[in-house]
Amino acid sequence: MTVEKAIAALKAGELAVLPTETVYGIFADATNEAAVQKLYAVKGRPVEKALNMNVADYDTILKYSVHQPAYLEKLVQTFLPGPLTIILEASPEVPEWIHVGKTTVGFRMPSIPATQEVIKALGVLVGPSANLTGSPSPRFYDDLTSAILDKADVALQDDSVYGLDTTILDLSGEMPKILRQGAITAQELLDAVPELSEIV
Repeated sequence: MTVEKAIAALKAGELAVLPTETVYGIFADATNEAAVQKLYAVKGRPVEKALNMNVADYDTILKYSVHQPAYLEKLVQTFLPGPLTIILEASPEVPEWIHVGKTTVGFRMPSIPATQEVIKALGVLVGPSANLTGSPSPRFYDDLTSAILDKADVALQDDSVYGLDTTILDLSGEMPKILRQGAITAQELLDAVPELSEIV
């Protein structure tokens, strides 16, 4: 399956399974409400569980967020693309259907080149793990189930995926907070961005 097919499917409002450096994700165009609702339905995911925005560059993060800390650019340049999710206050540009009832939004920039290419072509994608809610996340292509694959128009395989969760860093409050310790450690974050010294 080619990157071009994945781009065409997503532009047509369909779903695509794409590799990330953590686990396989099931992706939809974040700006297409019907496509996002389809993704929620396929996963059996409650709509109040917000989705991260998968973006291709720093400018897109700025477009969809407000009140960014001064060190955000340094953080992005050091760790993204890579296994870090950054939570910021959402700008009015963020579609309501991806973060129902929330004032924040998470940003992801996967490092797999094919997936980056697809995101760049679409602008912003949502892409939670490609599993039914409550089931194990698919670390390898063979872990993907027919319940997901049958509903996706396209599935790209890349088993250089290494299966560690992203680290989730919340920068939406007064203090930076690690909500989940994943592939990137608190110490690595601090070493690169000393301004995070109040991290909790």
